[in-house]
This record gives sequence, C-alpha cells and structure tokens, in this order.
Amino acid sequence: MGLTDVELRRKREPAEGLFIAEGEKVIRRARQAGYAMRSMLLSAKWIDVMRDVIDEVPAPVYAVSPELAERVTGYHVHRGALASMQRKPLPAPGELLATARRVVIMESVNDHTNIGAIFRSAAALGMDAVLLSPDCADPLYRRSVKVSMGAVFAVPYARLDSWPGGLEAVRDAGFELLALTPDEKAVPIDTAVTADGAARVALMLGAEGDGLSARALRAADEWVRIPMAHGVDSLNVGAAAAVAFYAVSRG
Repeated sequence: MGLTDVELRRKREPAEGLFIAEGEKVIRRARQAGYAMRSMLLSAKWIDVMRDVIDEVPAPVYAVSPELAERVTGYHVHRGALASMQRKPLPAPGELLATARRVVIMESVNDHTNIGAIFRSAAALGMDAVLLSPDCADPLYRRSVKVSMGAVFAVPYARLDSWPGGLEAVRDAGFELLALTPDEKAVPIDTAVTADGAARVALMLGAEGDGLSARALRAADEWVRIPMAHGVDSLNVGAAAAVAFYAVSRG
C-alpha cells in the first residue's frame, strides 16, 4: 500500500535512501552512474534482456507476470523492468560550484515531468550542475527519472539550504544570476549572454505557471527572457529551459 500512495512514496523513498528506476536503459544508466541495486522486478520476457545485470549484481530479482507487477506497484509497468536503487549522499552546493561554469537553479519546481525534462535538456546542452531550492521536487522520483531517460544521473545536483539566501553563495562563487522571466522588462537572453561570454552563469527557473517568485527576481543580477512571436506570452518551463540552456551554452 505504501508504494502506491504517491505522497507517501515521495517521503519514504528519500527517507529510506531508495529510488525506483524503470526500464532497461534507465536501470543500466543508474548502475553506470554508480548507484547500487537493492532489488529488481521483471516481467518474464525481460529476463533474457537483463541477464547480464542479473548475473552481475547480488541483489534479489523477482520474475512476475505483468498483472502481478501492476498489483504490486499500483500502475502498469510499461517497460517491464523495475529496480529499487540505493541513493548516494548529495554533494554540498559549494562542491559543485567550485568546478562548474554553467549552472541551473530551480525554484519550487514540483512537477516531476518538468523536473525530468529540465534535467534531460541540461545534460544534452552542456549545463554543468543543478541547484534546487529546498521545496523543489525530488529528481529521483520515478516519473522524473523516466522522463529524463536517466539524465538525472548525468548532471550533478544539490539542494540549497535556504531560499533565496542560498543564492548569495552562488554569487560569491563568481556566478552571474540570470532570472528567466517573460516580463517585458527582461532583456533577450542571447543579448545578455553574449554581452559577457566569459562569465560564469547561473540560470534561475521558476515553477510552471507562477514562474520565479518576487523575492527570487529581486535576488537576481539580471532578468532575461526568450523573445516570443504570434502573441504567445510564454513557454512551458521544460521547453523554455531547453531554449535558455542552448543560449547559455553558446555564450
């Protein structure tokens, strides 16, 4: 029952040091990233596909029918393979900032699909690290991991201890804080980035709908926007992140 209750699972998985990886590619990427496997649940047709993993890990493996897998998990397991993985301790924000040049900062992003999409774009477009406000969703929640196709394992991330106070540590590390907002007072992002291409940049993203809070905007060094056409006022945060990461990575 605990596994099928979303709110309880969000709290239990981090507290108990586990997360769920779904699908062959995601499971393999989690292992390649150094996460230890606790156990694996497979439908029968995936046993041969995952045979090398089964032989390599000491964790128990359970072969079940699709119907039983759905009863155990509470949802249809589309990709036929689930693994319970052991979390690793998160690094301190300062540890990531010491070596990064392009950083993503998320404030209050709680939609797991958006979290996964942002991590996938961050990995693909060369962002070095992700920092999360204390109230951001868990990147290792099953939906986030699945949407990211395992990219949450490729980009290191940490949580800031306070908000927006934690942004001072980012600025002190030599980063320019750019707040992504559709506000008409913001400058086009490509203009802001090319104006100082050598700068270390931290791009701030807010939640879907609300965007960055007033206090986050006040803490930024500059407001930037993606120019829109055809009367469209804004993009989904996942789409906006990809466009902004591309602009930032070229700077």
